[in-house]
Parts: sequence; C-alpha cells; structure tokens
Amino acid sequence: MTYRISSLEDYHDTYQRSTVDPEAFWQEQAETFSWRKKWDQVLDWNFQEPRIRWFSGGVLNITENCLDRHIPTRGDQVAILWEPNDPKEDAISLTYRELLAQVCQCANALKKLGIKKGDRVVFYMPMVPELAVAVLACARIGAVHSVVFAGFSAQALADRVNDAEAKMIICSDFNQRGAKHIPVKKVVDQAMAMGCPSVERVLVHRNTGDEITWTEQDVWWHEEVPHQDVTCPAEPMDAEDMLFILYTSGSTGKPKGVVHTCGGYMVYTCFKFKNAFQYDEGDVYWCTADIGWITGHSYIIYGPLLAGATSMMFEGVPTFPDAGRFWEICEKHKVNQFYTAPTAIRALMAKGNDWPAKYDLSALKVLGSVGEPINEEAWHWYDTHIGKGNCPIIDTWWQTETGGIMITPLPGITDTKPTFASYAMPGIQPILVDADGNLVEGNDVEGLLCIKFPWPSMLRTTYGDHERCRQTYFSAFRDLYFTGDGARRDKEGRIRVIGRVDDVINVSGHRMGTAEVENAINEHPAVIESAVVGYPHDIKGQGIYAYVIVDNESDEIAAEIRSVVTREIGPIAKPDKIQVVPGLPKTRSGKIMRRILRKIASKETSRLGDVSTLLNPEIVETIIEGSKEA
Repeated sequence: MTYRISSLEDYHDTYQRSTVDPEAFWQEQAETFSWRKKWDQVLDWNFQEPRIRWFSGGVLNITENCLDRHIPTRGDQVAILWEPNDPKEDAISLTYRELLAQVCQCANALKKLGIKKGDRVVFYMPMVPELAVAVLACARIGAVHSVVFAGFSAQALADRVNDAEAKMIICSDFNQRGAKHIPVKKVVDQAMAMGCPSVERVLVHRNTGDEITWTEQDVWWHEEVPHQDVTCPAEPMDAEDMLFILYTSGSTGKPKGVVHTCGGYMVYTCFKFKNAFQYDEGDVYWCTADIGWITGHSYIIYGPLLAGATSMMFEGVPTFPDAGRFWEICEKHKVNQFYTAPTAIRALMAKGNDWPAKYDLSALKVLGSVGEPINEEAWHWYDTHIGKGNCPIIDTWWQTETGGIMITPLPGITDTKPTFASYAMPGIQPILVDADGNLVEGNDVEGLLCIKFPWPSMLRTTYGDHERCRQTYFSAFRDLYFTGDGARRDKEGRIRVIGRVDDVINVSGHRMGTAEVENAINEHPAVIESAVVGYPHDIKGQGIYAYVIVDNESDEIAAEIRSVVTREIGPIAKPDKIQVVPGLPKTRSGKIMRRILRKIASKETSRLGDVSTLLNPEIVETIIEGSKEA
C-alpha cells in the first residue's frame, strides 16, 4: 500500500527524495497500485505548451484500485458510510464488496443505455450514496464524469452540459437539504428546455418520491440499475485518458472545464490522503464537502477508497435540525478525521460553545480545514472546542486544478500555526516570485505563489480549449505553474496563502469569477454596467459586493438583481451587497479599477492611493459616500 510518513525526520527525508528525483519518487508510489500494464515513461513535460504526461503507456482502471484489489483483505469493511439529512432516518453503510457490486450494476445499466468509453456524463445530484456509485460506474467503463453542484441554476447546468457535450445527465428527483425539498429534476428539465442537444438520456434517482415531470428521455434508476448483473469488467484505460471534467470559475465569464486523468490523479490523491490525515486502519474519516466540488472528488471518493478507508458522506446541513448536527454525527460514528470548511466552522462558532460541549468528541484525532485560509479566531475555536487541544489542525491549501492537497501541516509530525498552510507536501516545489517573475528568496517575505515542477495530479488541459489552459496557468511566468494566489513565507519558512490576485472571489470556499457574476447582473434590463469585487465576510470569508449603474432605479432593483443572478448561476453567487452608483472608477483606457472598489467595499478608504490619474477621479468620493448606506 501507499507509503505513510511517520516522523519529522521521515518527512524531511521523504521531501528531500521527492524533490531531488521526483520521477523516482512518484514511480515508487505508483508501484503500490494494480496496473494492467506498466508505464513506458514516468514523466514527459513542457510547461510552455503545456504538456504534462505521467506514467505514459501505463494501463489501469482506477476502480480496480478503489474496489477490486481490496476485496480479499477488506471486502466486509465499510467503504462508504452515509448519514441522511434527517437524523431520525437510519444511516446506510456499504462494504467494499457491496459497493463493488452496486458500481458494477450501475456500470452495466449505463452501458445498456448507450454510454461507452469517452462519453461524457453530467451529474446533478444531492449527497446520496448513488452519486458516489454512479461516479465510480462511469470510471469503471471509461466514461468521463462531470459533477455539477446541485445548487447551480438551470442556465449554469446547461452551459456545462453543452461545453462537455454530455450524452447523459444523472440526477435525483429532489434534494433534501435541512427542512427543504429542493426540486433537482425540475432544474434539469429547465436546462434541457434551454437546449442540450447532446443529451440522449436522463437517469433519475428517486430520493424523496415527491412528484416530478416525466419526459421520454427520462429513465428511473430503480427500474434499471438494481436489475443488472453484479459483475462488470473494468475498461482498460491509459494513464493519460480523461477521468473527469470539473468546472471552475475563472476571471472570464465562461467556466473552465478542468481535466484530470486516470493514472497520476490516482497515485497522488491516495498518497496525499494517507499522509495529510495520517489515516490508520479502522479509522472513520469524514469530509463534509459536496462531491460537486474537487474536495468531494478527491477526499470523499477517490483518495479514501484508494487507501482502503471508511469514508463518510452526509446529505444534510450543519445546522439541521440544530447546530449540534456535526458533533452528534462525530459522536455517533466515532469519527477520527474530520475535514470541513472555515465557513462551516465560523457558522457553528456563531451558534455558541454549548453545542459541541454536549457531545463526546474524544474519538477525533485530526481536524482539517479546506476551501480558503482559515482565520485565526475560527482556528482557535476549532482547536479548543472541537479538538479539545488534542487534535492537530491541518489547514490545507490546494485547488481544483491541483487535484489534491499541496501545502499542509502533517498531523502529529510537523508543527501548526494559525492561518498558515505551512509546509509543502512531498513532491511539491512551491516558490514565491515578484510581478516580473523574479524569485523572492529568503524568509519573512511575500510574493506570488507558483509551483516549479509538475506533480502527478495536476490539470492536463481545460476541456475543448487548451490555449485557455496555457494562458491561465502557464503564461504569466516561464516554466512555472501560477496558482493565482499571493502568499507569505514566515521566518521559519511556513507558507500562508493570502488570497487571489486575479478577478476571482472565494465565497464559502467556492471560487466565483467576477466576470461570471457581472455577466449575470448585466442580464437585468435596467443594468447598464456592473463591477463585482470580494469583501471580508464574517461567515463566508469573502462576500460578493456589486456596484451597478442602472437607468431606472427602483426600490426592488436589488431583489431583482439577486433573482437574476440566482437564475443565471445559482443562489451561491447572489451579491451580499448591491450599491447603485452613477459611475465606476476607470483608467483612461476604460479599464475598471477594481482595486479601488475592493478597498471601498472593505472599508479601507484611507489606503486608496493616488486616484488623480483616473478618467473620472471625482466618482471615487461619490461611491465612498454611497457605500456607507450599502
């Protein structure tokens, strides 16, 4: 099985080996997996094109490594433990043997419905076990899965379906989320009505049984999947064949389809899971993320299952039926590793200390944070009230594009420091550069965070648009992957990620492109122009602040704009604050100065700098005055 670091000396030695000879290091990790055919070349790369290929010529199927190879030794061990939205309902557990059988049944159903290797399948589902089953079923037969968070709008779903040219959508009837039943199938119907010509079938899982509209393309899960054979041969896949596409927002309005491939992603996610969480045999591991995001892909499904872990899924929300829900689940299932987002931590912190105090959290060994840098107050609350001072906190930094954790403390091995992601994982070579690409050396410095050597799970392209991949990640600095983040290195060499330096906002750990939100706002007929920036938000980390120019202001304009954004993207992108302005600060070439707008939104108006060079410097004071009422 994949190697696990056991001491500080071991970490330093492993890191040294992984950076002196990365190819030998990753080959060593790859040898621990089942391959149909070994690779011809460990690594072939060129960041200029970019071209990244790991384990070229190697043939495998990732599901054989997630499932089949575990059957002889842990077939009766729980693979997925599912906790429902309603605590009155029973939890469901699937052993590795049961999960393999269900994956094969679903894979056979997909083949019967016309899905074959290379076809794209889009998911729009709640956090139910069938989502994990069907994702693995796609990988089993070589179909490419693309999971869309089931909170995005019909328009956003249709955009992703059409970009991927998906042949099938898999959805549920309704999503149970707290006290609400959210009509998931209805959103799919709306997306289909907008025009999704590539879709031939919609496979519908019955989650609540509430009434839905039925079309000739629809097929019930319960009428197709459970009747299939429980064995299905795994499709041989080249290490560089596509495994999945995951759409993420960028600085332009069009979402990017980040492409991950089979071999390198497998090797990397397993290694990082075992080491970042120091997972022991028999532990119960819980990541609270949604599978619609990369965290759910890598640290609910693939990483844990590749490592032979017991991975928990949760359908509900942290405050239903009350603010003790997370801690009740931790006590009930004796959770050992708990991985969640700073947004959730802050929301629960606001509910008071009495809730976690009601529950026995003594089984916890590791606490994790993901999605955005955790603020110091939330870090200390997490440490004191959840970990009781006994659980190391791993503040993990990574991205959809990186595929797996890149920078983190190793629990019980390296030290921790509030707000610092701290140390590079083995195989990762982060550096700081200035705006001209010059190396920023030494400690106690700031710069732009780049990675100078490829790692196995990094993105290979953006689907259908390789030039966009090059421009976004590899064009800023020669022979470097640019993360888009600024970072600080402290006196001891720990890294703190400060945040995005491009036009992307991190809302509750989910990246939203400002252009995407602006495009949605501009759909309102009264909006002439808009500019969106992020600002500090007590719960979300960053909120969305929209400055809008309208030709006919009304009392309802803010509510109408939020409604439009919800329709175009989804409720997650709704602006928290909307300020109607007579104009926007622009350079003489017409570029909106978002730097100034960010400072106004963050109430840092004493640090605006020289505005006299603007085309319209007088507008700044007007916006500042208006912001006091926004």
